[in-house]
Amino acid sequence: MKVKRIVSNIQAHDPQAAKRFYQDVLGLDLLMDHGWIATYGSTEEMGIQLSFATEGGSDTPVPDLSIEVDDVDAACACMREAGFAIEYGPADEPWGVRRFYVRDPFGKLVNILAHC
Repeated sequence: MKVKRIVSNIQAHDPQAAKRFYQDVLGLDLLMDHGWIATYGSTEEMGIQLSFATEGGSDTPVPDLSIEVDDVDAACACMREAGFAIEYGPADEPWGVRRFYVRDPFGKLVNILAHC
């Protein structure tokens, strides 16, 4: 048996509210939309990881999602421009990432990061 894909499911009263955060700001593609579920992603091959943590590092809460980007500062600027409040960072962490925390429209804490 081989794991082929891992999908994170976020309960939302209005799945269409994800568009501004995940598609407009982060640039993900709308892969599926049945009205009751909207799936955003990329056709690019990506690594699969599941993390289990007691804290988020640097005395921060454990984020619900971590999304790696190629330019943290550009992502942070886009989030601010779109009206999303940054809750932590941007910060260069001692384990070799630059990151910030932001909440998506459903209140999920999202860790946006890039490896330094």
